[in-house]
Amino acid sequence: MGKLQADDRIEVSPEQAILTAKALFIAAGTTPEVAEEVAKHLVEADQSGVESHGIVRVLQYTREMLDGTLNTGAKPEIKKSDSGRLTVDARGSIGIPAMRMAHQLAAENAIDRGISAVAVLGAGHTGRLGAFGEIAAEKGCLSIAIGGGNRKRWRMVAPYGGRTALLPTNPYCIAMPGGERGPVVIDIATSQAAGGWIYAARAAGVELPDGLIVNRDGEPTRNPEDYFDGGAILPKGGPLGYGLALIAELIGEAMLGPVLEGEINWLVLALDCRRYNTSPSMQIAAEEILSEIRSSAPAKGHDVVEVPGERERNLFAASQNQPLRIPRRIWDAIEDLACELGVNTH
Repeated sequence: MGKLQADDRIEVSPEQAILTAKALFIAAGTTPEVAEEVAKHLVEADQSGVESHGIVRVLQYTREMLDGTLNTGAKPEIKKSDSGRLTVDARGSIGIPAMRMAHQLAAENAIDRGISAVAVLGAGHTGRLGAFGEIAAEKGCLSIAIGGGNRKRWRMVAPYGGRTALLPTNPYCIAMPGGERGPVVIDIATSQAAGGWIYAARAAGVELPDGLIVNRDGEPTRNPEDYFDGGAILPKGGPLGYGLALIAELIGEAMLGPVLEGEINWLVLALDCRRYNTSPSMQIAAEEILSEIRSSAPAKGHDVVEVPGERERNLFAASQNQPLRIPRRIWDAIEDLACELGVNTH
């Protein structure tokens, strides 16, 4: 999805947005290093057109730091068991640094050994997954990140054929080297919308697009409040999203164990593509495939046929030195929170 359907927006420079977010995170108890990484990640998500994972998350993250949902004093730690299991233990901290570490670790081990698996446990919200997939892809690896395992806390999505929220949004991110324009990146929730869209729409005071949620009676609705009043998000593609979410839930809990801290458990897999084809040869073959896709005739209502991941990179490149256009209600809420905490954002 693109932007929220909010017409009343305010222009904020990326520098000001980073400064404000960083100051709030530090005031809430996190370290300057983590505060800066997370703030930059959120602004880059907005610049990439992924508004649900952008600056709107400042409100959620700050509140979770303040109420103890996120452990601001913890740092992610890499652990290796005697059996060779690799784990990034986030210890209840914000998940963005932990997921970066996991993708770097998985890619490095895959380059060394051909294939690698890393579990991420105890992490809070992990931000825009595509940013991490690109890390592994740029190192020449195929990466697959699967998140799940906390349905008892995050009952958000109805199973296919049901109307009661039982599953988390259980995201997947698959990324691999592409052609001349960079990696191909698929970053999806297994639900019709990421949970952040529902929260962001409510914060911005706007309705949702059709087909995303149902109310407590299982009836379609566009009002985000209906979701919070016992409704549910629908699975993406019906049985497809439901099946992927269920597998992710089994991986996240039955295989990796109960979620003791954070949101959900993660499994990050990486495979060195060069074990199968040399980098120049693979890029040439990939570009041939991708060029054919891009040059195909667009359907009615579409201008072009796009390759996953390229829109975000194009938007990010075009947005440099341009102000962010943030829904005014969201930015006002961020400034109100800064005032509440006595934070100087200028």
